[in-house]
Amino acid sequence: MVRLHRRGDRHDLRDLTVAIRFEGEYTESYADGDNRDVLPTDTMKNTVYAVAGRDGVGEPEAFGLVLSDHFLERNARLERVTVDMTDHFWRRIAVGAHEHGQAFVRAGPDARTARVVRARGFVAIDAGISDLLILKSGRSAFEGYARDQFTTLPEARDRILATSVTATWRYRTADVDYGTTWRAIRQTLLETFAEHDSRSVQHTLYDMGEAVVQNLDVVESIHLVMPNKHHLPVDLSVFGLENRNEVFVPTEEPHGLIEATIAR
Repeated sequence: MVRLHRRGDRHDLRDLTVAIRFEGEYTESYADGDNRDVLPTDTMKNTVYAVAGRDGVGEPEAFGLVLSDHFLERNARLERVTVDMTDHFWRRIAVGAHEHGQAFVRAGPDARTARVVRARGFVAIDAGISDLLILKSGRSAFEGYARDQFTTLPEARDRILATSVTATWRYRTADVDYGTTWRAIRQTLLETFAEHDSRSVQHTLYDMGEAVVQNLDVVESIHLVMPNKHHLPVDLSVFGLENRNEVFVPTEEPHGLIEATIAR
């Protein structure tokens, strides 16, 4: 769904992918084919459009809270509703020294994510980032690891560290400035990655997560997933050239997938 907010000749754009999951006591529908308490998925889709048109969208977390409350109040058999959202980034196209009011270029590939889980008397709000591609060309090593008869990997004291971060964190309260906090967490992750003296992907991952938990009181925990996107040095000596650790081949597979949760 794309929602436009028109302000004269300047438009604001929000591009959301929304997924809704119902959990509840719907045995009769499965066992007997009795659909009297089943809300059609088409209605669920239409509700997203209608609420966006009526109320706007705003921050994804706030939109998820409105949707989850709407569904839970109107469906007696519903025990738990989950609203997952992906906010796809667009930025304004610059024309000369000015940003165009109605023309955009897709940013990314990283995207903002949010999840609202609501049950009767319970709500949990998660936010996150997906596909955040980052790379550092120094202050990264991998040495002193376990070896056996099948180990062929050479130790590296100065290597490229590249990854695609997926981060998901849980808020301690719903009283959060979602946009400002999301941007602060993203910047904390980036700055920590850049400044950390890495001995492994997991070493840097932990430092990134710890920085978020320590610096932002509204975060209860953060889960980080960071694949090790290998950049293999090319042996230039076969061409009669000196190896100066400057030419690499980026690879997609195989790779290690490192993840951890850092909590208070």
